[in-house]
Amino acid sequence: MVKKIKQKPTEKKEILNDNNSYTAKDIYVLEGLDPVRKRPGMYIGSTGVDGLHHLIWEVVDNSIDEAMAGFAKNILIEILAENEVAITDDGRGIPVDTHEKTKKSALEIVLTTLHAGGKFGGKSYKVAGGLHGVGVSVVNALSEHLQAEICREGALYQQEYSRGKAITKLKKVGKSNQEGTKIIFKPDPEIFKDIKFDTKKILDHLRQQAYLTPGTTIRFKDYREGTKLSSYTFHFESGIIALIRYLARDYKRLTRNVFYVSQEKENILVEVALAYIDDNESTEASFANNIYTPEGGMHLTGFRSALTRSLNDYAKEQEIFKNGNGSFAGEDTREGLIAVISVKLQEPQFEGQTKAKLGNPEVRTAVEQIVSESFKEFLEINKEDAKRIIEKSLLSAKAREAAKKARENILRKGILEGTTLPGKLADCISRRAEESELFIVEGDSAGGSAKTGRDRNTQAILPLRGKILNIEKSRFDRMMSSEEIKSLIVALGTAISEDFNLNKLRYHKVVIMTDADSDGAHIRTLLLTLFFRYFRPIIDHGYLYIAQPPLYRIQKGKEVHYAYNEAEKQEVLDKIQGKTKEKETSKSKVRKLKLVSESKEESILAVEEPMPESKTDELAELKGISIQRYKGLGEMNPDQLWETTMDPAQRVLKLVTIENAENADRLFDILMGKEVLPRKKFIQAYAQKVQNLDV
Repeated sequence: MVKKIKQKPTEKKEILNDNNSYTAKDIYVLEGLDPVRKRPGMYIGSTGVDGLHHLIWEVVDNSIDEAMAGFAKNILIEILAENEVAITDDGRGIPVDTHEKTKKSALEIVLTTLHAGGKFGGKSYKVAGGLHGVGVSVVNALSEHLQAEICREGALYQQEYSRGKAITKLKKVGKSNQEGTKIIFKPDPEIFKDIKFDTKKILDHLRQQAYLTPGTTIRFKDYREGTKLSSYTFHFESGIIALIRYLARDYKRLTRNVFYVSQEKENILVEVALAYIDDNESTEASFANNIYTPEGGMHLTGFRSALTRSLNDYAKEQEIFKNGNGSFAGEDTREGLIAVISVKLQEPQFEGQTKAKLGNPEVRTAVEQIVSESFKEFLEINKEDAKRIIEKSLLSAKAREAAKKARENILRKGILEGTTLPGKLADCISRRAEESELFIVEGDSAGGSAKTGRDRNTQAILPLRGKILNIEKSRFDRMMSSEEIKSLIVALGTAISEDFNLNKLRYHKVVIMTDADSDGAHIRTLLLTLFFRYFRPIIDHGYLYIAQPPLYRIQKGKEVHYAYNEAEKQEVLDKIQGKTKEKETSKSKVRKLKLVSESKEESILAVEEPMPESKTDELAELKGISIQRYKGLGEMNPDQLWETTMDPAQRVLKLVTIENAENADRLFDILMGKEVLPRKKFIQAYAQKVQNLDV
């Protein structure tokens, strides 16, 4: 995302009425699905990309619920022309008979009423993801048009809706020898300003659901105009064991076997799979009734407790710790871990409709007991895997202690010696973080230009010498021994790891400013890796930026232009040459018109006659034009660096964002990690798509 920094206009408060009255007439009662259209974000999270795709998830969830209940085996998701989506399953079909209380069909109630469905009584569904009964009704409310087709008891029924209201009556339109539900909906452009479905986003979600619903076939087809027909099928008999193998596909496995357990306790089905890889990071994916819980919850807490306790008990039994003293911390046992925790229960307690976290305390107990018993047995049977897990945990524990000492040393040094800021930092005068900027600059030469050209009131400069340590290949203790990284930590003011405190960040704009060449790109990637792994909240809160220095300085007389890439350079040259040719053509036009004034036809031909070509076309075209290619920021004068890259009124900054943390995590592992083969495959796959490669 490229963002020009501009001052936001002051917002004005709207005055509701003149006399500040507050009576019964000021109370509005929203009926039916009006609350959804009034506040869509409360039900789908947002009206942006995530909210748009949430419509698909809600309908798919209903089909998945049918599959989990044992009534559906096939689910089809189709993206049709004109932003329509069709989702079909071969389940029982939504009931169409008349509801005794409302005198409307059950289908119409489900599609037009919040908190209405077959998931509350506990008879139709033992477990379900669509707990709140708002899913498909919310989709209906936020759709310009929705059509429901139901196959039940040998008949095909159909009814149409618009923005949450039925526009046709339920009617029997034919016979059918199948059963199931088909929902076709078109998102409402009044709600969603940018309606563009992301194929990859949809496939990732469907693949995940197929892993969690073993034996179910999920198909996807894309019929949109202008796109090549896409067709994908997901079917996994081994369920989350296959998911573990998928998540570990780019890494070297430490454990030969995948631990797996599936047991029920107190009406809670617990399913857990895990393996260890040769990596410093961990991946824990938790689900409740097939719904991904990115913030974890009680099931994840119970799993972590069981894992740590089991490994500590095993280590003590094997006399791993000297003199019987010592133990693993939770983070020690999770280094290199890939785990999937899936629970299914009748009454899940989610936090909000987006279901980011599971809150049932009884789930923690069930998961903890089942995993503790089963994982202990796994360790006793698989001695070689147990040995590798213990060795990995021991190494992690030693690194943690070393890192703790190094971290404490930095903090202690800063406090006791009074050198809270590194000497190489040219700090700004302002102490207000919201207006202060830190430029992380490549090299002393560029640092010198930046220090001279900056606005000293609000802009601080921290030059780095050479390429910083690749933290993806290094443990935390080694990272903390790097002088460049220590300088950056102290300059930011946030500390690091468990001591990190975003409120102490000294600058609300942290700008990575490196050369516009391959070395500069590498340094930028190393810094991005560091921020992603250890200063993630800085990215999440929109405080990290990338500067855009120009590649070329182009001058014609007193007129100076800057170009940031090859395309802009050519555009500037065409503009300058166009002006030159225009002037020369204008002069020759007058002369030629005078010479052939007797014939209008000849006059026109004379005006359009091309200028004589020089033998050295390129030199002739660039005559009087000076082109300077900057090899680095250090070649720019302070005033040039200020004008092009640092001046808030003219500069262009790229805001660093993370749309998909899981994919970003994997990409950093591939590009910056220890394993060479995944990186080689990535380069081979994407090399031809690289433009303007600076070798």
